[in-house]
Amino acid sequence: MKAPVKILLIGSGGREHALAWKLGQSARCAELIVAPGNPGIASLPKVRLAALAPDDTDRLVALARAESVGLVVCGPEGPLAAGLGDAMRAAGLAFFGPSGAAAEIEGSKAFAKRLMADAGVPTAAFGVFEDVAAAERFIDAQPGPVVVKADGLCAGKGVVVASTKAESKAAVRRMLGEGEFGAAGARVVLEERLFGREVSMMALCDGTRVALLASAEDHKAVFDGDRGPNTGGMGTYSPSSLLTPASTRDIVERIFAPTVAALAGMGRPFRGLLYGGLMLTPDRGPMVIEWNCRFGDPETQVVLVRMEDDLLPWLEGAAAGELPAGEPRFTAEAAVCVVLAAADYPGKPRLGDPIAGLSGPGAAPADDARWVFHAGTRSDGGRVVTAGGRVLGITARGRDLHASRAKAYDAIGSDAGRIGFSGMHFRTDIGMRGDA
Repeated sequence: MKAPVKILLIGSGGREHALAWKLGQSARCAELIVAPGNPGIASLPKVRLAALAPDDTDRLVALARAESVGLVVCGPEGPLAAGLGDAMRAAGLAFFGPSGAAAEIEGSKAFAKRLMADAGVPTAAFGVFEDVAAAERFIDAQPGPVVVKADGLCAGKGVVVASTKAESKAAVRRMLGEGEFGAAGARVVLEERLFGREVSMMALCDGTRVALLASAEDHKAVFDGDRGPNTGGMGTYSPSSLLTPASTRDIVERIFAPTVAALAGMGRPFRGLLYGGLMLTPDRGPMVIEWNCRFGDPETQVVLVRMEDDLLPWLEGAAAGELPAGEPRFTAEAAVCVVLAAADYPGKPRLGDPIAGLSGPGAAPADDARWVFHAGTRSDGGRVVTAGGRVLGITARGRDLHASRAKAYDAIGSDAGRIGFSGMHFRTDIGMRGDA
């Protein structure tokens, strides 16, 4: 066995909590420093928190060097797009995550669409605009509804899936004319609206090779039945019932492999986690809706609780440019994650509400197949309170989706021993489409 290593994990959300939980299980993880972390992460074994922001590049590099960290893992996309990986590698540190140039696949939707067009990767027809009038002419010329996307990073909220041309034009005016998303929305990507079921596919990449993780399906809309505005994700389940071994191979060969090859051909080898949001269209097969340069949230929660392998060697291999042989292994059991959101989310969420029903200072498994992953929490004296829009991810694993759903929802409520807080809201249909 290789020598034990000290790991620095950057981030503070539910994705990072799941990563910390999984990495800490590795026999080779000597210590896990998390910057800045959250109360749930703080309750895990081997963990030490560091009060550094994810975008504090210089101090994060200094910390990693002073602590002789053997691997740095970054959760959120912002630092990756800003070049955190470049700074870490320049300091001689092993880093899991793409360079700033490779992270542009998420940092600019226009870049991603042009790359896919050049590489022949199936995606919706599109146009890129900075002028309202030109964008509206494009909308008028399309046969159907048009999706409007802010070009830059908007924490999952810069996309309007319009049902009418009037809705598309209103979104364009808000982004380009009124500056709804600031610089991130100063350029927009307009694309044909695709129809079908969405599936999330994540793959570990070492610059040339791709190792696919288990599939998942996200629930973006805030309300049951996929109604209301999009959010960062209200829940997920894994695996998707829509994929077969043959369709999964097709996704690797027609989507992931040519994308990774195109990035390498541009001198931007991708070493990290490449996450594709795909639409499974009935007539054209899988098509890319968007690319992300990091683990999904809350997809990571359901995928990692199903992963049977030690995660650490896979991240080390990707960082070094040489993934382990074979493919990651996953249990046949299903997993469901239900996100508990704060009052008024996805608008301006109310903060500071005490959370009842947590065991100990943070999150501990309610049993050996149910976990409470903290997404937006903070400690306030002896209490844990809400500190973000998406507050907790109640995640359960069971023999099938029905059992997993029942186990997750059983933990939520106002009764004694269950988890809840004032103003809490959540979808009650997470995983139900998987039974269809």
